[in-house]
Amino acid sequence: MDIATLTAFITPFLPFLLKLGKGSTEAATESTAGKFGEAAWQKAQAVWKALRPKVQAKESAKEAATDVANNPEDEDLQAALRVQLKKLLADDKALADSIAQILEEESADGAPGTQIIQNVTGKKNQAIGQVSGGKVFGAVEGSVTINE
Repeated sequence: MDIATLTAFITPFLPFLLKLGKGSTEAATESTAGKFGEAAWQKAQAVWKALRPKVQAKESAKEAATDVANNPEDEDLQAALRVQLKKLLADDKALADSIAQILEEESADGAPGTQIIQNVTGKKNQAIGQVSGGKVFGAVEGSVTINE
């Protein structure tokens, strides 16, 4: 399993996932589903349900998750979370396999696997990423090189 993909997927959901079970209301859950899409929110909850016990049991992982939830745009904090997730999953192959399976499952809407959506604003800004499976939508100007 690619830990970077897992971290990138779970990061935007962490502020909401950490609030689950702490008196969060159904309206807040619906709001979150509306923001990210129902299928993505369901997948994030399934991943967190699997990860949460291990994260809660290890203070450094818990701290990294909380830090990212409080500052989701901070790349250094994301890197710290990536390291902690890597350690947790290296120690528990069954958990790693379970999370990989959740991420690879098709959504109820038929969308395959993990989807990462990047919104880039500004003139001529670039987003770089990797996509496997599914469809890619976007506007391209200039030269494009595709290596297969």
